[in-house]
Amino acid sequence: MHISLAVAVAGLIVGFTVGLTGMGGGALMTPILVLLFKVQPLAAVSSDLVAAVIMKPVGGGVHLRRGTVNFALVRWLMVGSVPAAFAGVLVLRHLGDGAVVQTRIKEALGAALLLAAISIAAKGVLQARTTRRAVQAAGQGQGRPQPQRPFQIRPLPTMAIGVLGGLVVGMTSVGSGSLMIVLLLLLYPMLSSAELVGTDLVQAIPLVGSAAFGHILFGDFRLSLTASLLVGSIPGVYLGARVSSRAKDVVIRPALALILIASGLKLLNLDTVTLAIVVAAVILVAVPIWGMLDAAIHSDAAWTAVRASKRAIVAIQGIGAIFGVGFVAALVYFSRIRPRLVAAKVPAPAHPGAK
Repeated sequence: MHISLAVAVAGLIVGFTVGLTGMGGGALMTPILVLLFKVQPLAAVSSDLVAAVIMKPVGGGVHLRRGTVNFALVRWLMVGSVPAAFAGVLVLRHLGDGAVVQTRIKEALGAALLLAAISIAAKGVLQARTTRRAVQAAGQGQGRPQPQRPFQIRPLPTMAIGVLGGLVVGMTSVGSGSLMIVLLLLLYPMLSSAELVGTDLVQAIPLVGSAAFGHILFGDFRLSLTASLLVGSIPGVYLGARVSSRAKDVVIRPALALILIASGLKLLNLDTVTLAIVVAAVILVAVPIWGMLDAAIHSDAAWTAVRASKRAIVAIQGIGAIFGVGFVAALVYFSRIRPRLVAAKVPAPAHPGAK
């Protein structure tokens, strides 16, 4: 069995990213194998899924010990995802043979990467909206916690998320850590981030196991490729989890989304010049919008403390994104203003009834 040092290094980098952000396993590793190492798409998907069977329990075990797993949700997700993941492998077998199936897998992978990038952006917007509402409530002196809808399992929509995620993972190895967690966030907004991540990681273990079993039987599993991935990815996941922090997500998750967009478009056979133009346009528009959303979640008290106008900074980035000048405003915001906002220690307003 030959261990590829280059593949192991790639596994280390991807594993570190997964441990740091909780996302990007199949979405990064599979396109790296296809685009950089010229591995056939089916072999890349098969080997990455088998490697993920060993990687997923690492993160899931942490959340099991912390008690941040909703087992009722896990059970209903499994009802849909486990058979759908195996079915996704069977769908691949009926797409064609030889070069035909490889091309179709490559196209499906490209579409899945674009969907994963959209999922990451959607999650960021949803979380920013939730944080902004909490900051506004605190700024209005609502010291008492606001009532939230109680958690109540919704079997059919939950199963549907499992079926969709299982099919996508079975066909492309992408989606268990990006697509499904965003859909869960939409369906169950009352769950905390820790519960969402923990539940998603634990349900992904049988999901990925089912998909991997299907690929061992019907795919193009290569033991040497999987072993090379694991040599790097296991210590990478551990190291990433050790240094994980919320601050790093501010940079890493948008960068991850950009990488997924570029990889997805390349897998869809977009030529290099057009790809460069599209990526540049995405950067010029997305960075100021990201800055606008980030600026909006900080409290008015924090903005007062740093002596800057919240309304002006948000408006300049939002309107400027349309005309291409918002990018410069966003760079100024992230480099000079945001660090001061984060460092500002503004005491929370006391509850009106407090003595």
